[in-house]
Parts: sequence; C-alpha cells; structure tokens
Amino acid sequence: MAARTKTTAKPRPAYRCTECGNQLPKWVGRCPECNSWGTVEEYGAVPIRTTAAGPVSSPAKPIAQVDGQVATARSTGVPELDRVLGGGLVPGAVVLLAGEPGVGKSTLLLDVAAKAATERHRTLYVTGEESAGQVKMRADRINALSDHLYLAAESDLGAVLGHIEAVNPGLLILDSVQTIASAELDGAPGGPAQVREVAGALIRASKERGMATLLVGHVTKDGQIAGPRLLEHLVDVVLSFEGDRHARLRLIRGVKNRYGATDEVGCFELHDEGIEGLADPSGLFLTRRAKPVPGTCLTVTLEGKRPLVAEVQALMVDSQIPSPRRTTSGLESPRIAMILAVVERHGGVKLGKQDIYTATVGGVKLTEPSADLAIALAVASSSSDTPLPSNLVAIGEVGLAGEVRRVTGVQRRLAEAHRLGFTHALVPPDPGKVPPGMKVVEVADIGEALRAIPGRRKAAAKPRTEGAPAPRQAPAASGRASVAAYSDELMAGWEPVDSDELG
Repeated sequence: MAARTKTTAKPRPAYRCTECGNQLPKWVGRCPECNSWGTVEEYGAVPIRTTAAGPVSSPAKPIAQVDGQVATARSTGVPELDRVLGGGLVPGAVVLLAGEPGVGKSTLLLDVAAKAATERHRTLYVTGEESAGQVKMRADRINALSDHLYLAAESDLGAVLGHIEAVNPGLLILDSVQTIASAELDGAPGGPAQVREVAGALIRASKERGMATLLVGHVTKDGQIAGPRLLEHLVDVVLSFEGDRHARLRLIRGVKNRYGATDEVGCFELHDEGIEGLADPSGLFLTRRAKPVPGTCLTVTLEGKRPLVAEVQALMVDSQIPSPRRTTSGLESPRIAMILAVVERHGGVKLGKQDIYTATVGGVKLTEPSADLAIALAVASSSSDTPLPSNLVAIGEVGLAGEVRRVTGVQRRLAEAHRLGFTHALVPPDPGKVPPGMKVVEVADIGEALRAIPGRRKAAAKPRTEGAPAPRQAPAASGRASVAAYSDELMAGWEPVDSDELG
C-alpha cells in the first residue's frame, strides 16, 4: 500500500491598503475602507495567531478611584497655543502639528521648547530636517535659549529613543515625523510603513514615561496631512497651522482634541524676531484712516469661539474688455458672484459693465456667510462713491431672494464690536441682547440695508405707491431701530454724504 503524503497548502498572498492599513483578501483598485485609489498592495500571507491572556501592567479599578491629577495639563508658556490645546500639554499626550512649508511650524515649536523647559521638566528637541547648528542659529535669532533645552539632529528611530533614555525629558519635539526612519523596516523615510512605525514607537514611549510629545507633520498639495490616515487616529491632538506666507497672521486650529474642544483658534504674528501670540488680533484686519473712504465696510467674523473685526474692500472701475473682471482675495469667488447678483437684482445697483475687485485686509480669509452683508455694502459704497460711516459694522447672511438671514453668535459679535469702539451696526432681525450704548438697525433684506447708508436715505423717503402695504415696523427695543424709523438719535455721529441714489 502506497504511503500517503501530506501536502501543505501554499500560503495565499494578502493585500493591505497603505493609506489606512485595511487588510483585504484580494487586490482591488480602490480601498473600500478609505476610498483611496491605487493604495492596495500585496505584502504576503497573514499568519493566523491567537493571543493568550498575560500579565497586566496595573489592575483595573473603578473609574471614580482613578487619580485624575496625573493628567493635569501643564502650560507650554505660549498662551495662544494653550488656548487651542485646552489649557496646555497633558503628560503622555501626543500632538501632531501640520502645516505648509514656511508657515512657521519650526519657529513656533522652538519657542515652545525654550519656554516650557524647566529643571524638573527638560525639553528634548530632535530635528531630522536641519543640522544642530542651523537650529541654534534660529534659536539665537528668536531668543529661544534655555539651559534645560536639549538639541539633537537625528534621522534614525533607534537614536531618537536613545536620546530619550539619556535625557529623560518631560517634553519631546520631533521635527518632523516624515524624516525619521526605523532600521527594522524597509522603505524610505516618510513612507506609510515608516511613519506608522515611528509614530507607534514614540506614542508608546510617551505613554510609558508620561512624556508629552509634539510631532511636526508635512501636508500634501491639497492641504491634507501627509502619510497614512492612521496617524491622525493614533495621536491625541491634531492641530492645523495655517497662514499666507506673504502675510503676518498665522492661525492654529484644532482638528482633533481628546482633552478639550476643537472650536478654539490661536492667533500669531510672524515677524523677523520670531513668532508672537496675539491676544487681540483684530487690529491686523483693519486699516486706520483719518476719514472713511468709499468701498470699505467692517464686519465681525467668528474664528472658532473668537470674534474678530475684519474689513472688506470693494473697487469698481469701468471695464475695458467685453467680459468684466471679477477678482477676489481672501474671499470665496462663488460667494462673491452670488452676492453681486443679489445686489444688482434686489438692490438696484448696476454692475454689468464694471470690473469688480474684492479683498480683505491683513491676509485674513473670510469663509463664513456672516460677511455677506458687509461685502454687499462695500460694493454699493464703491458703486456710488459714497463712504460708509467709520463707526459702523455689518453682520448678516444674504440669500438669493435678497433677504438678510440670521447668523450664529450675533450677541458675541456685537459685544466685540462695542468693545473696540463701534457704535452702530446693521444686523438681521431679532439680534438678541444689544450692548448698552450701541445703536443697532435691523434689516430684513438687502434693499433696507442699502437704504440705511447715507447715500440711500432719499430712496427711503420716496412716497409709497397707492395701495402698497406700509413697511413693517420693528418693535421698539433698547438700542434697536428699524430702517424706516431713521431717528436722529440712531444716526447721531453718521456723517451725511450728498450723492445720487445707487443704481
């Protein structure tokens, strides 16, 4: 009888998405988990393993008996960064800070490294992109020197872990995670496997030592954080560092935060001597003038929870080409096109043969719809060459039917405008509590808003057509008035300007 031979099945290849790590039994063009194209690669058979129960590091206890003091946040020494982090850095927390090249990430973190370094909590700054001498030159320029700040230039993960063992820091700053590689893995630094390995090793070291870690991350041309999406899930906090390299303003936004809210924004000013936090950044977005000029209007925007007074400008000139130009800076082009159509259709302002340029001041980008009313007023002001009062702010969203809609946080916006000395405001109906001493005009549509400016007062005084309904009067309230009223008290301080009616 012939002996039986035992055949071993050939291990089947397995596939894995390099973007999110999802494992698949066969190759597909698009990963079903993260919907990324061309990221599924073969990496060999997946061995079947079972994990037996093992010893625990510490016994489980009721949550009420867990000591929460060990997770108390410690200040970084930079109040604007503390605001976004939720009070400071929690021991063992891992923070990923991402931003475009040249926005100021390294400058900010070097300043944080020097201010957070103390005798009890030393700081280790590891750079993989520059030499130690280059970082020292920047530290001299921005005065970021400390006896308890340690600097190392490494690109190997094992060397970084060795520095952590030797220095035993309370804060680790790694610039950047895409430049560090592990010798245990194949592939160039910055690859998905290398980024996962480096981030995983540093996260384990941070949790075991109670060491806060700040990782610098690169971004793609689309503004997304480079590397596998798994990196954002592994870390505790994800911050986005934004700003135009040609402007002074820099913003830090919270994308993910396990220790606080994500609706806070930190404002910074980048200059030759370094980077400085701005507790009151509204002055960056305003132009100081002795007299008001046509084509400008002020509004109050919300960046997270923070209200900021910003200025929008419009310039209209006769077009020399068949298709007039529509150019924007700091504003969304589709939104501007919609507002221009509403102003022409429902406001009676003729714009067809005009080149129109709209922009913001100070490099701020306005994306929320609360600036619609200010943009419409700036366009109307430029069209009639009529300056708006310098003590006026306009807040409200403009709809396609010409209506002025309510926006969130009107009371907070009015309080900020009143704090900065503005005395009049155009707002949607029912704005809520008005700051004492501030005059508020409630406008229901774009026509009422345009009649509220000095050059449109005669239009408001036109007699009504016979049979037409009387204009609706807003209920009397402290600090408020309807546009139809135009009381002398409301208009006190507004300089009348003689001009023809718009349109």
